[in-house]
Amino acid sequence: MLELVQISLVLLALLAVLLAGGVWIAIALMACGYVGMQYVGGNIPAGPVLATTIWGNSASWTLAALPLFIWMGEILFRTKLSEEMFRGLAPWLNWLPGRLMHVNVLACGIFGSVSGSSAATCATVAKIALPELKKRGYDEMISLGSLAGAGTLGILIPPSIMMVIYAVAANVSIIQVFLAGFLPGLLVMVLYSGYIIVWSLLNPEKTPPRDPPMPLREKLRESAKLMPTMLLIGLVFASLLFGWATATECAAWGVLGSLAIAWWHDMLDWPSFWASVMGATRVTCMIMLILAGASYMSTSMAYTGIPQALASWVGSFGLSPYALIAALTVMYIVLGTALDGISMIVLTTTIVIPMIKQAGFDLVWFGIFVVLVVEMAEVSPPVGFNLFVLQTMSGKDSNTVARAALPFFFLLVAAVAIITVFPDIVMVLPRMAFPN
Repeated sequence: MLELVQISLVLLALLAVLLAGGVWIAIALMACGYVGMQYVGGNIPAGPVLATTIWGNSASWTLAALPLFIWMGEILFRTKLSEEMFRGLAPWLNWLPGRLMHVNVLACGIFGSVSGSSAATCATVAKIALPELKKRGYDEMISLGSLAGAGTLGILIPPSIMMVIYAVAANVSIIQVFLAGFLPGLLVMVLYSGYIIVWSLLNPEKTPPRDPPMPLREKLRESAKLMPTMLLIGLVFASLLFGWATATECAAWGVLGSLAIAWWHDMLDWPSFWASVMGATRVTCMIMLILAGASYMSTSMAYTGIPQALASWVGSFGLSPYALIAALTVMYIVLGTALDGISMIVLTTTIVIPMIKQAGFDLVWFGIFVVLVVEMAEVSPPVGFNLFVLQTMSGKDSNTVARAALPFFFLLVAAVAIITVFPDIVMVLPRMAFPN
């Protein structure tokens, strides 16, 4: 046991030094995996294991969904979807306390369901919402906060890049993880809108008066432009729920649907098409390289026996399941101040999964838990990507944006507590689709 502790400390120190020195995350992971293999010794060749592990984990049919979902979001990012969402949703929300600030939540939910990226969702909706809300006199802090929080829906509402990465890393069904994310995504949207309602009732002087009433026919005309996107979302959801298609096939249909929507908006020209291809290629290569490094480190850890020993050590404390989840939540919040979501998942999955299994948690449920805590990282300084996006788009300093996002950070903490106490919120749809 003492030897395993020494190995763990050496690898942790090496990883910290490499990351602090600016080495790419994937290369740092591979280096740590190689050093770990040297500790194992024996007749296990570190080089061939590196080659076979990276090839075996990269040549995966499951991972084929990843570049397709990324490409789908890249295509829609270049359409007028955000503008049409604002115009289509705004007339229906004037009666709610908080009025058009609810557009931030709903628009991010809709775009998140076809994007899979938190930063893309936040940037796309903020591009049109921030100027509109400022022009109409809405409070800037609550506008920034709701956009920072709602932007995280891009990785919670399926299809989600983070969910694909977790499913591959934890060796669970992508479709089940996708299905598990729908109701928690709705829960987070309700929490956000509920907070906006309460804030508006407590601060009526900061909410502008209602817009002039709009005839029903005009409301329907404004909302009609959202129908292609809503049909695409409905098709992807139904295909997953009823088992009509695999996750990869749904991603392929999603790309075709997004191309059709881009054509419908007269945005499908060669420059935008090529830009979407190159954008998806860059993001996919970055993620795949990180996954390759993580897979090699995972294999190295398995040879050393560190994850199993760590799980046994944690089990020796006799922590209750709730205490374990609370400890992991704090750990991920701390990690989120220094790492992005992808790195958090690939760096911790190997170590944490044995503990979760021993505590009796379902790995599909844990995937949604991980996504929620990664959402917290998106709005946590100093590495919160959504904070960077809004800082750039609003011209405000990072402290101002972080203060605006703080209430929505605590709402995500509340969401984690709710799904921990009521896990059926997460598991009901996967169990319906896969009763066995």
